[in-house]
Formats: sequence, structure tokens, C-alpha cells
Amino acid sequence: MTTTAASDRDEEPARHHIGSRLASARRDERAVAWADKLWSSVRAADEHSALDVVGSALAAGLDAETVLLEVIGAVQHRVGAEWAANRLSVVEEHAATAINDRVIAALSADRPTTFLGRVTVACVDKEWHALPARLLAETLRLRGWQVGYLGAQVPTAHLVSHVHRTGADTVCLSAALSTRLPMAHAAITAVQAVGTPVMVGGLAFGADGRWARQLGADAWAPEARAAADRLAAGPLPRPRAPHQAIDDLPHLSDQEFTLVTRTSRTLVRETLQGLEQRFPAMRGYDDDQRERTAEDLAHIVEFLAAALYVDDEDLFTHFLTWTGEILTARSVPARSLLPALDLLAEQLRDFPRARAIIAAARETLA
Repeated sequence: MTTTAASDRDEEPARHHIGSRLASARRDERAVAWADKLWSSVRAADEHSALDVVGSALAAGLDAETVLLEVIGAVQHRVGAEWAANRLSVVEEHAATAINDRVIAALSADRPTTFLGRVTVACVDKEWHALPARLLAETLRLRGWQVGYLGAQVPTAHLVSHVHRTGADTVCLSAALSTRLPMAHAAITAVQAVGTPVMVGGLAFGADGRWARQLGADAWAPEARAAADRLAAGPLPRPRAPHQAIDDLPHLSDQEFTLVTRTSRTLVRETLQGLEQRFPAMRGYDDDQRERTAEDLAHIVEFLAAALYVDDEDLFTHFLTWTGEILTARSVPARSLLPALDLLAEQLRDFPRARAIIAAARETLA
């Protein structure tokens, strides 16, 4: 079971673009044509042309926030969608993201004369998808906030140190992958413990923000414009008194999340060996194919652990449904996931919550 050919892989720890981008209800129809032009430049890997498109859009009357979110943001969403459909390689995806990042840096706009307060914007630890956080940081700057943008995978201890040093009024945390929810929870509780409220955003927290509320975040926003509007409406509520993770998630007392996380390597190894015994064709895999299959199994176990953390089978089912779509786009039947799920369930016979989560996903895929 390999979901992707070796040539489509790189060293990025995870690149699951789960679900679709959450877009603002406010739209400027003029932005659509400029997004198409920027897409053409990005596909041609023509950075100079991309810069010209953005400059021309501003000269034509689009405001900087619209260019940022409805032109550049729209193109970045299309980059992810094209990769998922197997029409864009990982290398092309990375090249396009790099051009968009360069275009954002060159986006000229008048410096706001107002000062609304200090905000720290960061990705949670282990989260590599930084562009959504970058778009939020630039949106807040345009609206008059002094922003400390910390970029991708910020360790929680360093984040708290930064908040102490800068006296940020609010921390905005971004995460794209639901496997980052345990790290996000640790960051939320640590920042709240020093008296600073936390707003979170990104697909990791669910399209409806359900896991943001479960983890005790002080606010959730589906996208950058909504986040900026929420901050403009007034200060976030003061955070709760310092508390432990289990206070928010009492089901963690059964230790299933902890044990699955600690034994993840064993689960992956034994599942891989089981697949080789049940499917002799896998014994002919070369080292690269075996490594890729092991990576895919590791992602499945990571998402299972995340589902255990928030006790929500929908998280795991959503991930496997998306994975099935990725497999189908690469001419691999989604049903090829079922034997791996069966082997995991056999190993987790004493884990009732894990088995229930796997069973729900299996029923959806079957």
C-alpha cells in the first residue's frame, strides 16, 4: 500500500491538505480574474510575472487585503487542490508556495497610522504549513495591529518566552493538520497560564471549530478576515485559571491516547509485516516502496491518536476519506486501506475507543 510514487515525495514531515480552505463570505468579484492571472504566473514558475500581476491588481483598484486573501490566498488554495488531484507534483507545489511567499513579501501597502495593539501569530509546534498564518499576520498589519509573526513550528516554551518579552495582547495560533491538536492544546494552556488569551484557526481545529472549543481556546476563526474582524470587535475574554489538559479532556484518563502514541512505531512495524504476509506481492517491494508504505501507515496511526485525543471518530474518518480520494486520484483503490485498518484493530483489541474509531472509518470506506 503506497499512496504516492517515490518521485512525488520529499522530506516534509506531513503534507496532508485535509478538507477545503475556509473562505470569507465577503468577496470582490474583480479578484477572480487577477487570481487566474497569478495562477498562470505561478504555474509557469515566473516570479517576476507574479510580482507584476499583484502590482497591477493594486493599481487597478483592489485593496491590499483583497489581493492578499482573494488573489494570493485563492491561488495557494488552488495549489493544494491541484496537488490532491495529482495534477501538481510536490516540487511544483513547493515552487508555487515559494513564489506566493515572495509575492506577499513584496506586497506594498501604506503603513497604517492607527495602533490597535500587539498580536503574536505563530504555527503550533510541528506544524509546517505556515502560509495561512502568514496571510493572517499580514491582514492584521494592514488593519493597524503590531504583529509578531513567528512562522512555522514554534516550540511552546519559545512562544511563551516571546509573549513575556513583547507583552502581546493576544496570541493567534494556526494549525493545518489535526495531528497537531495535542501540541496545540499544550500551547493554548501554556499561553493562557500567563494571562494571555488565545485565538486559534486552521483546518486542524475542524471546519466548524469544534476542536478549538474542546481544547479551551478563547476564540476560533475560520479564516483570516474573520479573525481580524473578531479582534476589531474588542478584546478576547480573559483566559481561565491555569489548568491541566485532562481538565478539558477527561476521557484521556483511560490512557488510550498515551499508549497508542508510545507504541506507534510498533503498531506501524507489525502492520507492515502483517500486510506482507497477507499480500505476497508486497514482498517484492523495493526499499523505497516499503519506506513509503511505512510512512503512510505512520500517518494513519498519527490521525488515530489525534482522534483518541479529542474522542471524535469523525476526525479519523475524515482523514481516511480524504486519503481514499488521494489514492483514487493516483489510480490506487481506496479499499486498499481496509487491510491495514483490520491489522491495527487486531493489535488494539484491548482499546475499546480505538477499535470503535477504526470501525467507524472502516464502515465508511467499505
